[in-house]
Amino acid sequence: MHRAFLCFLLLTLSTIGCSAWPARADDPLTALQQRIIRVGDELRPSVVYIEAAVRQNTSRNLVTGSGFMWSKDGVVLTNEHVVERAEKVSVVVPGRPGRYPAEVVGTDKLTDLAVLRIAPRAGEASFDAAEVGDSEQLKVGQWVIAIGNPYGLDGTVSLGIVSAMGRDLSASNLLNDFIQTDAMIDRGSSGGPLVDLEGRVVGINSRGQGRGIGFTIPINTAKRVAADLLGAGIARGYLGISLQPLSRELADYWKVGDVTGVIVNGVASESPAELSGLRVGDIITQFDGNRVEAEKEEDLGTFQRLVARSSVGKKVTVEVRRDGKQQKLMVTLGQQPKVVPDEEETPYGFTVQEITEALYRQHRLRTRDGVMVSFVERGSEAAEANMGPGDLVERIEDQGITDIQSFRDALRKVPEGKPFLIQTRRGEDTRFLLITPRATAQPATGSAGSTVKERS
Repeated sequence: MHRAFLCFLLLTLSTIGCSAWPARADDPLTALQQRIIRVGDELRPSVVYIEAAVRQNTSRNLVTGSGFMWSKDGVVLTNEHVVERAEKVSVVVPGRPGRYPAEVVGTDKLTDLAVLRIAPRAGEASFDAAEVGDSEQLKVGQWVIAIGNPYGLDGTVSLGIVSAMGRDLSASNLLNDFIQTDAMIDRGSSGGPLVDLEGRVVGINSRGQGRGIGFTIPINTAKRVAADLLGAGIARGYLGISLQPLSRELADYWKVGDVTGVIVNGVASESPAELSGLRVGDIITQFDGNRVEAEKEEDLGTFQRLVARSSVGKKVTVEVRRDGKQQKLMVTLGQQPKVVPDEEETPYGFTVQEITEALYRQHRLRTRDGVMVSFVERGSEAAEANMGPGDLVERIEDQGITDIQSFRDALRKVPEGKPFLIQTRRGEDTRFLLITPRATAQPATGSAGSTVKERS
């Protein structure tokens, strides 16, 4: 290693109190090595291995990932995508035999965070909890360590730096401003901690994107979400609009000069936005006293987080540019609708899901009544009746379907073993599907075997 680089490492370590671990003055690399060794040794007992039995339609997989002990009494933090659709979750704690059954306390898809809980066995000591830091204090170029179980290799330690802060991934279902790092985040590392050289957790590793590019959820975000999931649940502010960035080209075309903001390109019916008078074509320039800027799609996340982190029921001032003039509107924020729809799998080879606001808008449905078919098993009774994904179930026999609970109720009333009629809508067409149960029809149990998958 080049001598100048070693000197740089020593100078870096000296700024964080490296004197706690003595090193020879003529060997700067020793200090870094000792620091990594110490942090790894201290953190490994709190970094856990997670297995989730995940069922999706007719298949069952064993998904593996990482997590870490949030508290000594058994609260574990990991990624939502590690335990998504899990029927059973277990946790392996370093230095302790066997697996601990885990309760999924709560998940949040929009931040990719999940809270699990395990309990010490009779006679066991409390768990080793990780020390939590402050992600607001992170600086680009700062040394960090990723710890996890990539490809099932437990307790793996990787050194890197903070490559960037505040990364938006242009994903409509994520609210995070990610920490980017070149510490390795491989499959199976999901949910493991990113720590500074003091051994404090500053992020939760979420996903890798090629060699040397990984994205981590800031620990300050995790603190808020974990507190909500362990408490009364998550309630985020909601406007009820869809957006596009105000590009410089559009700003020039509309002759709005140096105005910055986001363009409203959709307003949900009966939403706080509609009730306040927001219109399609409005340019939002300020929200609750905060200037709004977005010239590219990836910039929209800043505004979305601003709204989501506002309190439900809060009255905020929204400044808009409309017809060349600035206007102020008062908006009372609502609660963000459910993001992940409930699903119901039937013994006839099809699965349905409730119609969330996102599904309603995505499929441009004319009503929120009914449930949507999300999966049809090949060769099943549903497939033979010509049912397809995207069909809207409106009626079973003589009972109308308004939501997923009414679907469950109607399905329970179907005479066992006898044909029954389902009324669906596909586009503008109403269709009548006769489901003829087979004599051995049973709820699907998935494949006999299971596949192990690591999630990153």
